[in-house]
Amino acid sequence: MNIQRWLKRLSFASMAGMFLILLMGALVTKTESGRGCGDDWPLCNGKFVPAYTIESLIEYSHRFVVGVVGMILLATTILVVLYSKRKDAKWYVGGAMVFTVLQAILGAMAVVWPQSGPVLALHFGFSLLSFAFTMLLYLVYTKFGEAMHLGDGTRLTKGVRIAIWGILIYSYVVVYLGAYVRHSQSTGGCIGWPLCNGQVIPELSGATGIVFMHRVAAAVLGVAILVLFLVVRMQAHTDSAIYRATRLSLVLIILQILSGGFVTLAMGYDIYLLASMLHALLISCLFGILCYLGITSLHAAEGKVQAYAAPRLP
Repeated sequence: MNIQRWLKRLSFASMAGMFLILLMGALVTKTESGRGCGDDWPLCNGKFVPAYTIESLIEYSHRFVVGVVGMILLATTILVVLYSKRKDAKWYVGGAMVFTVLQAILGAMAVVWPQSGPVLALHFGFSLLSFAFTMLLYLVYTKFGEAMHLGDGTRLTKGVRIAIWGILIYSYVVVYLGAYVRHSQSTGGCIGWPLCNGQVIPELSGATGIVFMHRVAAAVLGVAILVLFLVVRMQAHTDSAIYRATRLSLVLIILQILSGGFVTLAMGYDIYLLASMLHALLISCLFGILCYLGITSLHAAEGKVQAYAAPRLP
């Protein structure tokens, strides 16, 4: 048996499963199916097979997928601990296990005992961290794993490396605010986009204040990633993993901001659910890439940097 091949396969299955859990969790929230199984857990309304209602099927299928992915992740953990030679892989799979357990506990608590918006928002945040750890684990066994382990020869100043980690941490705050908007049922606080209720700065109270705070936070994140890209392209070669990850982060944050506008404009239409799922998908990808960028930057060589001019378009 080729152990490395199985490590890669199971790591990919764990990553794909965590990504599916994220999307299904967003679907549960957006369709208000969280109470589809009543106050029972792990059963659904006292039954192993739930009644045929849309809400119960969505909620119970989410639970089922979490269980299956949890078993896949457990098998991956055992294989990584026993056979992987990469210490960082063991850290990544350990982190994925910890946050998977935490998000499962929060999910069960939310069913049995009604939770507040801030606590429910953590459920999505823990799921996102689980996905990020499984993504890093999978990348260990791909061609991108070498840069995470030894670097790719890129030199970055200490200030840039600190900025990368600062943006990564701040992006999690933005994600949490977005989850809080959903779980506090504040989505309709701002009508219209990019203006909020027809104003540049609306009255900052209630749902309007929550949504506007999230919009401002997302805009600040977009500016920060843009500035980071402009700095990194002067210090990193265009073929380096760090430059590519920064460029992809810029593309994703632009799409994320636009998808936020799409969500707002789609309210009241059938396409609203699709817009919301797209919004969740993009932020998950962005956070994962920023995590990869952060890990890779740790191995960027210190010292005097060599400026690289960005290639000019013909």
